[in-house]
Amino acid sequence: MTAPVLYGLCGAALVGIGLYGLVAGADLLRRILGFNVVGSGVFLYFGSLAARHPTLAVDPVPQAMIITGIVVALAGTALAVAIAIRLHDETATTRPPGNAENRDARDLR
Repeated sequence: MTAPVLYGLCGAALVGIGLYGLVAGADLLRRILGFNVVGSGVFLYFGSLAARHPTLAVDPVPQAMIITGIVVALAGTALAVAIAIRLHDETATTRPPGNAENRDARDLR
């Protein structure tokens, strides 16, 4: 097993773990974290595709796209965290509106 194949498998595993966290997480912060793990897995997989053969030079285009993607992911994460903080200030919870547990908590007040 070569290093690019191992990196690709690790990227696929990260995408799977992130998707599970994205779907199964009820809390917004866990969903944001799951989304970031999915993005990291995609970046790792894409980077493994850049190394086509050990004797050939690495393609710089995927590396440039990964760096751009990291910057965009950072900005998106900052926006998502700002929205989660605003939601927490407004509703005193970080769960999305319409969640069954939020309705139960509202009924207890």
